[in-house]
Amino acid sequence: MSADEALLSLSTPAGLADPYPVYAKLREEAPIFRSEVFGGWVLSRFADCQPVLADGETFLVLDAQWRDRHMPGWRDNPAMALLADLLPWKNPPEHTRERRLLMRDFTVRRVQALEPAVRRAVDRVLDRFADATADGATAEFVSTVLYPLGMAVIGDLVGVPEADHDRLRRVTDLIGKQVNPAMSADLRAEVDAAAVEFRAYFADLIALRRAEPQDDLTSALLVRPTADAELMSEEDALNSLLVLFGGGYETTAGALGIGIHALLTHPDQFALLTGDPGLAAGAAEEMLRWDGSAQMSQRAAVRPTVLGGVEIAAEDVIVILNGAANRDPARFADPDRFDITRDAGRGLFFGHGLHLCLGAALARLEMTVLLEQLGKRFPTLRIAGEVERRQNPALRGMVALPLTR
Repeated sequence: MSADEALLSLSTPAGLADPYPVYAKLREEAPIFRSEVFGGWVLSRFADCQPVLADGETFLVLDAQWRDRHMPGWRDNPAMALLADLLPWKNPPEHTRERRLLMRDFTVRRVQALEPAVRRAVDRVLDRFADATADGATAEFVSTVLYPLGMAVIGDLVGVPEADHDRLRRVTDLIGKQVNPAMSADLRAEVDAAAVEFRAYFADLIALRRAEPQDDLTSALLVRPTADAELMSEEDALNSLLVLFGGGYETTAGALGIGIHALLTHPDQFALLTGDPGLAAGAAEEMLRWDGSAQMSQRAAVRPTVLGGVEIAAEDVIVILNGAANRDPARFADPDRFDITRDAGRGLFFGHGLHLCLGAALARLEMTVLLEQLGKRFPTLRIAGEVERRQNPALRGMVALPLTR
């Protein structure tokens, strides 16, 4: 099997269930190779992936300027145009300016201040789960707990009312399908319509908060913190909300679904957590390393360079297999072992360098609190039916996770 054939197998049922044997084959036989499938160089070793993510001068994200050069007509696609306007798809100096303005309000202190709200949200969704599983009944954990929790946390931060959560989940679910290059024309139309609706929703929210400010991040983004500080533009504020909300619950819910499945299929590890809820933070970190939801990222070389002994031309695309790097035995001892007591540093789930995920601290807080309470309240939790995984090799997650207690 060639390296490209191995990549294609990631979309098969076996590859979707467990991509890690494929990643191991790539690390061993073709750690840096030119892929016709992905149209660029594919990296699978931690020692290659991490420096590319760290070097924001040589390797840039595929921004609007890159797309103009290589993807004629892309601006006619509303979903792609929406994503290209957001911070993760911008490079310095625009990225530097916009991230600085956003981090002025989305601070560590603001995240820490959310902990009481996160704990209340966790209590609410776990109470609902307890009711649903009374007398040995089974409940679907993703829809009962994970998505409502993620929506509640990011909604509380941004100022989105609960009545709009279902609508926004539907819209963001559709936009997430943008990563599938083989979508049908009908689905493409739905995705594009969802992008237009998503943008319009937050433009309306900004108008509401400008007229009547509240104690939320949307209102905070619209004011000048000091007389000499730069005021965030309407467009900057809108794009900040889109990226925070769009990325603020999907990857966290995905990581938790996969991670809780891992805990319950490794009963020795779940027993450790139930015996000591203080292991929750470490359990969250191991979940992110062992089988995170975000599996891939992309960069493009600014200039000719050499990577792992391979010559990379200017403009060449680099595909970083974060999931493969996080199971690299050269970086993590016995990497296929799921061990919530592991103390070996962080993997690349949230990226690295300039584009380190903005919401990493909030995601870790949400995951830690949920795991802590899950271990305390449901020590006999178990899988009670067939699980269903998302059919997307780049963005893993559980569609259905039936559990009982």
